[in-house]
Amino acid sequence: MKLWDKGFSTDKKIDHFTVGNDRELDLLLAKYDVIASKAHAKMLRKVGLITADETKALVKELDAIAKSISKGKFTIGDDFEDMHSKIEFLLTEKLGDTGKKIHSARSRNDQVLVAMQLYLKNELEEIKGQVKTLFDLLLDLAETHKSVLLPGYTHLQIAMPSSFGLWFSAYAESLIDDLYFVEAAYKTADQNPLGSAAGYGSSFPIDRSFTTKEMGFKTLKYNVVAAQMGRGKVEKATAFGISSVAATLSKMAMDICLYMSQNFDFISFPNELTTGSSIMPHKKNPDVFELIRAKCNKIQAVPNQLTLITNNLPSGYHRDLQLVKEVLVPAIQDMKACLELMAFSLKEIKVNTEILEDPKYDYLFSVDTLNELVKSGMPFRDAYKSMGKAIENGNFKAKRNIHHTHEGSLGNLCLEEIKEKMNKLND
Repeated sequence: MKLWDKGFSTDKKIDHFTVGNDRELDLLLAKYDVIASKAHAKMLRKVGLITADETKALVKELDAIAKSISKGKFTIGDDFEDMHSKIEFLLTEKLGDTGKKIHSARSRNDQVLVAMQLYLKNELEEIKGQVKTLFDLLLDLAETHKSVLLPGYTHLQIAMPSSFGLWFSAYAESLIDDLYFVEAAYKTADQNPLGSAAGYGSSFPIDRSFTTKEMGFKTLKYNVVAAQMGRGKVEKATAFGISSVAATLSKMAMDICLYMSQNFDFISFPNELTTGSSIMPHKKNPDVFELIRAKCNKIQAVPNQLTLITNNLPSGYHRDLQLVKEVLVPAIQDMKACLELMAFSLKEIKVNTEILEDPKYDYLFSVDTLNELVKSGMPFRDAYKSMGKAIENGNFKAKRNIHHTHEGSLGNLCLEEIKEKMNKLND
């Protein structure tokens, strides 16, 4: 069944090419099409296009379909183009002419828009929750290990003293920046496009404010052409949001892979969180973090993929837009999996508390030792040259009893201030 069926069929090759993997992806979106269809049916009753009895029957059958979806029993066979055609078929099969009336005053175009935006709102809320869970864990780890020093690097060269408190809380605060992007995507999705029909509205006297409230959207996408132009844009906004989170996770996963290696030996994990080698019995490989790194790098390519699909399209609907779904939906699922596995694994992290006892890390303290000369009255540039000569001649003696006090330094992590920043974002 096709919603645009006019009594003739398309070639099977054309049908297969144009449908693609929509049926599989629509299984994730079907519940949202049902939510929108219920709101639409109630609106049709409000404006007098269907009767109260017809509305009651439609809502009852849509609830039954929603139940089958939640139980995993809803399927979309090859006879159907997508979730919309399957749901309308089920309604018509049960209710006859009443089922046929559900499509009045809407198009498959605004059906796709509203189902996708309801889906994205839900997924972005889940991602925000997962990011907050990881954030809380990172701050807890920062507090627990705030006194354990860690080498800081620039250019992968030993640079200055850091700490596990700084390292963990750095990624926590970075996640707040990422949530600014996620929140922007949520606001973009939180605009009701239903009623824009094929992109030019309807001659029916529909009540779009009613469906906006019924589905829990904050506002309408008022202009019907703008609503259709939002397709691709809302997905791209979501992609930028999750790619920002992915960038933070990818960088942390890279740190973890480095820090787990024997050359660093800063951290470790229980055996059950690592993998082995088929021939090297000593290996404890960080496969989960390597895959988080790779998946998150892949997610960071999604905004560009969506841009290349949509960037030269004129206004109005074009079938190109079908492809944004198959790019974004798997990326969202990967993002959620990476967040889950990162939090799951970090709960078991073990930190090495004796890293800086190795004399090779003495040079970490050159800046602090230099600063003591400046505090005693020596001009900074003279102190810098003096320290450089001492290092060059092998006469450098590190001052290890460092004392950093300013906001955000290893002696003053400002964990409560970072936590408050997150709380304000969630207000």
